[in-house]
Amino acid sequence: MPSSALALTDRLRFLWQRARGFDVRSVTDRAHKTARIHGKSYPLVLADMLWSAGFRRVGFNDYMEFDFAILSRAERATWVTSPLALELSKKYDDPGYVHHFHDKIEFNQLFDRFLGREWLDLRESGPEALEAFAARHPVLIGKEPVSKSGFGVSRYDTAGTTDWAALHAELVGKGQVLVEERILQHPDLEAIAPGTANTTRVTTFVKDDGTVEIVNMAQKFGRGKVSDQGAFGGFYTALHEDGRAMGMGYDIHGELYATHPDTGATISAFRLPDMDAVRALITEVALVVPQVRYVGWDIVATAQGPVLVEGNWGAGVFENKPTATGIRHGHLPRYRAAMGF
Repeated sequence: MPSSALALTDRLRFLWQRARGFDVRSVTDRAHKTARIHGKSYPLVLADMLWSAGFRRVGFNDYMEFDFAILSRAERATWVTSPLALELSKKYDDPGYVHHFHDKIEFNQLFDRFLGREWLDLRESGPEALEAFAARHPVLIGKEPVSKSGFGVSRYDTAGTTDWAALHAELVGKGQVLVEERILQHPDLEAIAPGTANTTRVTTFVKDDGTVEIVNMAQKFGRGKVSDQGAFGGFYTALHEDGRAMGMGYDIHGELYATHPDTGATISAFRLPDMDAVRALITEVALVVPQVRYVGWDIVATAQGPVLVEGNWGAGVFENKPTATGIRHGHLPRYRAAMGF
C-alpha cells in the first residue's frame, strides 16, 4: 500500500498532540542550533521545520538530528522519522501481544533462554535469596519492570553488604523489583566505552512469509554509567548490514563524536563482533512473538556471543546522520522492501 495511506488517523492524532503540547522554546532552540550548525537562515529553518512536521511526518528532533536542513526533498523522503516509525508500530504490531514487551519481568520470563544472565524477581524472593544471588553476582542491576530510556535502572556493588533485608527493602521501595546479573561486554566494546553494557539496537520485521528481515542497526556507546541512553550522556552510530560503523557517532542533540570522549577510540573504525551470531540470535528471538512484527531489539555483544537485553515494540528511530557519515540517504527503502508498503 502507498505510504500516504498509512494510518491517516494516526497522523491527525500526532498533529493534534503536537498542537496541544507545542513547546515554542524547545522548537525555536532546535531551529537556532540547526541554523548555526549548517550556516542557514534561522527564519527559513524554523519555517521549514514547522512545515516538515505538519506535512511530511518529521519530528522536530528528527529534523535537527538527521540534518534535514541540508537535504533535498528527495533525500529526505528516504528517512524513517519518529512519526512514521510510530505509524509502522501501530500498523504491524498486534495490540493483543505487545504486553509481552511492556513489563521487563514478563519479557525475561518469555525470553529467558536468550538473556545469557541470571535474574531475580524480588516480589517472589526475599532477602535470603537476594544474598545468595549477590554471592554469585556481587554487582547487581536493579530495574523497575515498567520503565524506558534507561530510567528506573541502577547499579549496585554489594561488596561489604551485611544487611540484606535493608537492601531488599531499598530495592522494593524504589520499585526495582527486577534484579539482574551484570552483563560483561565483549572486550572490543569495553576498549571503546568501558563501564557500560553498550547495546546494539537491531530493528527487525517479520515478513508475510514468516522470515525475519533486519531493517536497521545502530551501536550505542555509554559514558561509564548504568545506561547508554542519551539521557545518560550516551550516543550512537548507525551500522552497515555487516556491522561496520557508517561513520562518526552522534547524539539526540545533534552533537558529533569522531572519537569516544573517555577513551579516544575512533568510532568510525568500530565493527560489531560476531555479526553472524547476531543474525542467528535476532532471527530466533523475532519469531517468539511473531504477532509483534516490527521490533527494536537491544543486544550486547559478549565474549561468549550476543545476549538479549530487551525488545521494544515501539522500535524508535536510529537513523543515518549525513554530517557524521557522508551518506545522504536513510533506511526507508529497506523498510519498504521488507514491509511491502
